Amino acid sequence: MAHNVNKPPNHTTKVGLWHTTTLQSAQGRRQPIQQQQHLQKQHQTYQTTVVAGQKRSLSESHTPGAASTSPSGHQDEVPKKRHSTIGGSKELPRLTASPIVHTDDDAGGGMSEYTQRRTFPSTPTSTIDPLLSLSHPRHGLPPKLVANFASLGIKTIYPWQKQCLLGPGLLTGEKNLVYSAPTGGGKSLVADVLMLKRVLNVDGDSKDAKALLVLPYVALVQEKVRWLRNVVAGISREELLGHRKDEKKQQQQLWVPRADKDTIRVVGFFGGSKIKATWNDFDIGVCTIEKANSLVNTAIDDCSISKLKSVVLDECHMIDDGYRGYLLELMATKLLCLGQEVQIVGMSATLTNISLLKDWLRGHSYETHYRPVPIEEHLVYDGKVYPAGTTASLLKTLTQLDSKIKSQDQPPQQQQQRAPTQAQEHHHVRYIKPSDYKELKDPVTNAVVSLADETVRAGYGVLVFSSSRAGCESDAVLISRVLPAFEEAHPTIQEKRLDLLGDLRSLSTGLDPKLEVTIPVGVAFHHAGLTTEERELVASAYDAGVLKVCVATCSLAAGINLPARRVILHNARMGRDLVGPAMLRQMRGRAGRKGKDEVGETYLCCRQNDLEAVIDLMHAELPQISSCLISDKRRIRRALLEVIAIRLATSRESLDDYISKTMLYLSAEPEAVQQTVDESLAELQNMEFITTDQYYNFEATKLGRAIVAASIDPEDGIFIHTELQSALKAFVLDGEMHVLYTFTPIPDLNTVTINWRIFWNEMEQLDDSGLRVMKFLGLKPTVVNKMLHGGTLKETTPEEKEISRRYHRFYLALQLRDLCNEVPVHRVAQKYDTPRGMVQNLAQTCEGFAAGMIKFCESMGWGAMAAALDHFSDRLKAGARSDLLALAKITFVKSRTARIFWDNGFKTVAAVANAEPQELLPILMQAQPNKVRLEARDEQKYKDKLLAKAKVICDSANRIWQLEMRTEYEEE
Repeated sequence: MAHNVNKPPNHTTKVGLWHTTTLQSAQGRRQPIQQQQHLQKQHQTYQTTVVAGQKRSLSESHTPGAASTSPSGHQDEVPKKRHSTIGGSKELPRLTASPIVHTDDDAGGGMSEYTQRRTFPSTPTSTIDPLLSLSHPRHGLPPKLVANFASLGIKTIYPWQKQCLLGPGLLTGEKNLVYSAPTGGGKSLVADVLMLKRVLNVDGDSKDAKALLVLPYVALVQEKVRWLRNVVAGISREELLGHRKDEKKQQQQLWVPRADKDTIRVVGFFGGSKIKATWNDFDIGVCTIEKANSLVNTAIDDCSISKLKSVVLDECHMIDDGYRGYLLELMATKLLCLGQEVQIVGMSATLTNISLLKDWLRGHSYETHYRPVPIEEHLVYDGKVYPAGTTASLLKTLTQLDSKIKSQDQPPQQQQQRAPTQAQEHHHVRYIKPSDYKELKDPVTNAVVSLADETVRAGYGVLVFSSSRAGCESDAVLISRVLPAFEEAHPTIQEKRLDLLGDLRSLSTGLDPKLEVTIPVGVAFHHAGLTTEERELVASAYDAGVLKVCVATCSLAAGINLPARRVILHNARMGRDLVGPAMLRQMRGRAGRKGKDEVGETYLCCRQNDLEAVIDLMHAELPQISSCLISDKRRIRRALLEVIAIRLATSRESLDDYISKTMLYLSAEPEAVQQTVDESLAELQNMEFITTDQYYNFEATKLGRAIVAASIDPEDGIFIHTELQSALKAFVLDGEMHVLYTFTPIPDLNTVTINWRIFWNEMEQLDDSGLRVMKFLGLKPTVVNKMLHGGTLKETTPEEKEISRRYHRFYLALQLRDLCNEVPVHRVAQKYDTPRGMVQNLAQTCEGFAAGMIKFCESMGWGAMAAALDHFSDRLKAGARSDLLALAKITFVKSRTARIFWDNGFKTVAAVANAEPQELLPILMQAQPNKVRLEARDEQKYKDKLLAKAKVICDSANRIWQLEMRTEYEEE
């Protein structure tokens, strides 16, 4: 069948689903009308065949005043220009993207690694292979679960998923599994099916089966929780297991049974919580790495771990990340030591030595390179687009570019003698003309803007990766200046973009001025400097097609799932450093939307001084993963302390058995491992974290147990213990700075930058209590003054590092003080010259750290200290003073909003619960951070959004009020 690929476009004998690239589609449509387009060559844009379900191409109406034709043949009236305040800031001058010229030599570069669909017919359907249907009895899934998958668009599975699931002992939970599949290849579904099989326990009679799904980032946890709740919606364990409900017992109950009784409860765990989570709180726990390790430790310690039946480790290539990924190895090894049936499933898109993980987990392995949407890869250099889809084409490109660079370095006479032939000139497939605009003089920036403009005018979405937050915003603004204006978009899209602006404007942080400029034309940026709410709104709008361009930092590639028709990399850097092969593969893997695109495209745009390194990076193999426990003794010490503290292993024999089940034992010399264990045990004893009893068994001291309960490293535990011991002797209680300092996380000195001018100004405004805290901590105004005038804070000796850590920690505590006193996040960000997303992240991190400190104090028997921290933890979460803590439990009522409710007479939850949403509308308008002037129509839409928020507030207050009344009744 492969010979059909080279036949003319009008050939009608093709069998199966055949795809063409964007380039091929453009050329196919251009050939019949070359004569007519001759006069338009000065500004060429490409057209793409619109697939069913695609939106109308914006290129058809990008000329102002032109009429567009609807699919039915009728002309749509072009919307009139609206002068509403879409953007409050001054509009920037419009730019024109550089035209992209196609060469006559279509050097497509051959097949890329994942283009099997260009050669073979479409994937077999369930009519050909019944096992591709999730309803097949072999899979053993309940009909309701199959129906839920179908409602979410998953009616059949791929052949590789079928082969993987039908591995011996997998569907029954008897064997572990580790597998690798490309990004976008459907790898998550395999883990979901195996996990749900264990939780639903269709073949058993237990109703208490639990599962943990471990993800590296909070954004992924939140996204997965939403997905799984839709997957298990309406599924009852009672119905699956055939048990009859005790109706008589229910009739005797005073209160209506809990709404989620007998359902599958999916709960997300990230950060910290002062409430001790138990298996009774959830059925599927979606956790970050740190939280999952803490949950497993707690469950082993209180002997409730027997309910755990499945653990899924997503992005398990992070196991060799020494910063936090090594906790995956600690957690999985503990599960392997339990001797009970816990199915462990590991998956990743960037695994190489998968056999090591298979041997470690004692299970099966599976690898596939299948992608449902093929990817065409390109390298853009000096305005020219080169094929980079295969090793052969990449090496050819490297040779040609190397010859070109060498000829440029030679004298003019030799350059003339080595002038390339016409055939050599046409090795690139397309050429991006230089721009006359000074903003686009840089060839890399010009290429990024032109490629993005080309994609949008063809009606597709594009994802641009930039190296920094500032780069994201700069690229977004430049791209927005070349795209079709707001008035040229379809009226429905216009309304949705205005809605998005309204949603962003109604947030507590207000509307970012740059987003106010870019969103009307369908462009936004997404980075850590935005708050969580802003990032979620941007991501949802892009996923829904409201936004056409999303410019993000590299971290998005490993974060939420936002695929695009085209992925453009503005350099391949994360900050100043080149990204690694794994990150590059994840970024390029975002290209191609299943069900929406027939092909995905990636363009890596680079500079001359990066060219050789970038081509090496594109050609590089993924690094092999290995255990990082032995590379730093801190990690092996934490591993040993945890298993001793939770009493999983206390004798030397059981500790050796635990170590023998680690991945470290399979990848390092046994003698070196043994020596490291001996040294680590001795160091733990010297630190007074563990002791031995009369039988030479190990047991954790009170301090050791406190460190494990707080989920911190032993070395950080020493610092925390020293700080808290000193605080117990002279705790400053006539102010709040000492308490806030106590639960400020221990900062990484490389990630926290102190603005000494701001530090000095805040220090000058401290009251006597705050100054006593500084003196108690050994922080000197003379040192701050020295740093203000260009001094350097020494960090050579351990003592100098400790005092430097205190300065950094106190600087963060100043920000927390403002947050606890009802200063909005965006105001704190402006005051400390820090991105608002970083300030919000600090507050969220502090909530988790404070929970750990409370557990630490409780384990040490410091009840008064734990109570003080507990109170301020509530204040930090509420972003308010003590009198507003009750109100702050209501959804959307936090910080300054809670104070405005209080000032307007709504001082209790009951008062809010008994109010009408219309009564709360003026209060919410008063609480908005920026007073905006809108036209009548936009003002009404703005009020409608606030009224919807008021309804949510009333409903939340009612639920809290009813719960409080029920609690009071039961206590009486």
